[in-house]
Amino acid sequence: MKTKGLISEINMTSLADVSITLLVIFMITAPMMTPGIDVNLPRTDASLPHDEEGITVSIKNTGEIYIDNDKVAIEDFESVLKKSLESKPPGVIVYLRADKKVDYGYAIEIVGRMRKAGVKELGLVAEIPLE
Repeated sequence: MKTKGLISEINMTSLADVSITLLVIFMITAPMMTPGIDVNLPRTDASLPHDEEGITVSIKNTGEIYIDNDKVAIEDFESVLKKSLESKPPGVIVYLRADKKVDYGYAIEIVGRMRKAGVKELGLVAEIPLE
């Protein structure tokens, strides 16, 4: 009578299947994981820059202002933004993410304050519709 021994090898086919599945899941979910304040962005068909690098200024529909993820009062906005700019390399892009319900005049006021704080390059962030 012949006895079967233990198979002590790793099944490479299953390992490759699991690895590829995890890779696909990561590739699909990674673009959806943009950090930041929840803002209802306007939609556009134009290709816009990514706000992954640089400083992000967010304006919620309630008028609250955030620099990256930190809430800032309008009175302190310029000084806090200036400090953030000093901690980044020269020529950093500042991205403005404003809720589509924010008053246009208020958004322009924030842009003016950003210019006073020393912002040289400004990017506007919008949501590109999925097709």
